[in-house]
Amino acid sequence: MKWVALVTWVITAGGGFALLGLWLKNGGMKQSDGPGDRIRATRIFTHMGLAATGLVLWIIYVAGDSEALAWGAFAVLAVVALIGFSMLAIWLRQRSREPAAATGAAAPGTEPAERQFPPAIVGAHGVIAAATLVLVLLVAAGVGD
Repeated sequence: MKWVALVTWVITAGGGFALLGLWLKNGGMKQSDGPGDRIRATRIFTHMGLAATGLVLWIIYVAGDSEALAWGAFAVLAVVALIGFSMLAIWLRQRSREPAAATGAAAPGTEPAERQFPPAIVGAHGVIAAATLVLVLLVAAGVGD
């Protein structure tokens, strides 16, 4: 089960990198300090950095089988999930609003970068991340050994 968790974590990271690439491509860094409800650079890079840190801890755990590393990876992943849920909430609020560009209220290119996230990638990223969190918890707790 620890290998399945590793695979799901890597797949989740791939989806996360795709979303980060879209955010950067659509001006996320330039917009980060602007007003309004948007995903800030600090939040998205903290999410990514902690996720990568947890993944490295998990890889070391898989290689060495240290229970402390499994629990450490789970703790980091739990924080990553909380940050991810906060970004999901922002994205959902933005999706529920009519785009300002459609009403003529905003100049082209001023919509938050994360409005360009495809719902399928966001959904897959979240579902696979949730599965990873559960798998990591189960492995750390010794289920399935």
